[in-house]
Amino acid sequence: MAWIDLSGKLAVVTGAAGGIGRGIALALAAVGASVALLDRDEVSCRAVRDEIEAGGGRALAIACDLSQAADIEQAAARALEAFGPADILVNNAGVLNAGGMDALSPEAWQATLSVNLTGYFLCAQAFGRQMLRRGAGSLVHVASIAGSAPQGASGAYSVSKAGVVMLSQQLATEWGPRGLRSNVVSPGLVRTPMSQPFYDAPGVLEARRALVPARRIGEPEDIANAVVFLASERAGYITGEEITVDGGFTRTIMNVIPRPGFASPA
Repeated sequence: MAWIDLSGKLAVVTGAAGGIGRGIALALAAVGASVALLDRDEVSCRAVRDEIEAGGGRALAIACDLSQAADIEQAAARALEAFGPADILVNNAGVLNAGGMDALSPEAWQATLSVNLTGYFLCAQAFGRQMLRRGAGSLVHVASIAGSAPQGASGAYSVSKAGVVMLSQQLATEWGPRGLRSNVVSPGLVRTPMSQPFYDAPGVLEARRALVPARRIGEPEDIANAVVFLASERAGYITGEEITVDGGFTRTIMNVIPRPGFASPA
């Protein structure tokens, strides 16, 4: 008997066309969930759908701009018609618009928040209402370690991810009495198509890997495993929480402080 079995459940994954979103979608399908895949990149979204169906799963690819409320409502209606009401929502879609605070335009600020935070809220409403009518459901929001440790020259990215954590906590307290759970997974250093240009630069992979106690860079599957757990009934008494998946990276701050007479960590 599988430790986690999501057979008969509908999971909605935003930003599902690649990277962490693709990994999450495949992992949910692997434990039996039907998956509604939402992304602006319809071609890549269909490729993930085909991958799931080739493995015997059920999936629906939906072109959706998470910055547009009408798109989200239409996606919710399509998924409902195809598979029935949602049981799981994974808010994962994200953008990063670089820029320092001194020169960041209001448009660039809003472009990040509209996807990374407002889009999460709108999806939580659209799919959460389906769950509320049934009195059960799980929401998992992908944030970032940048939500608690500010990442400079990244525009509104850290602010948006910090907002995701509070959004999740508010949903957990408001909707918990009505049968819903809401939690956050915050990735650390993960190699995805969005971050790959960093790793293509000479020496970056080795330098970053040396900073992580686990001595490796995360993969989408590492994040997906945490998401699947929180989405499942194995996490039935966990809500309002944040799980950091970073190989121990955020726990290393004391090790970078010079301390004469103490050996440096390996």
